[in-house]
Amino acid sequence: MNIFVGGLPFKVDESELREIFEKYGELTSVKLIIDKQSGRSKGFGFVEMADDEAGQQAISALDGTELYGRTIGVRVSEDKKPDKRY
Repeated sequence: MNIFVGGLPFKVDESELREIFEKYGELTSVKLIIDKQSGRSKGFGFVEMADDEAGQQAISALDGTELYGRTIGVRVSEDKKPDKRY
């Protein structure tokens, strides 16, 4: 299950994000989105969990919680829709 995590404090890194989600089950990948120009986190990322049930537990437990004073949003990631402008 691929999970979107938004509202992350800029000081959170991938290892800390991994640590937060590992409590709920096995992770396949963790990806924090980084701004190419500044090299700083954009405040969101993706966590992929091996088991859907564990992913749902993580979403239920973590969505709306506070991390370093910021409320994070955790939900199932939706596939990116193709850009139809071209």
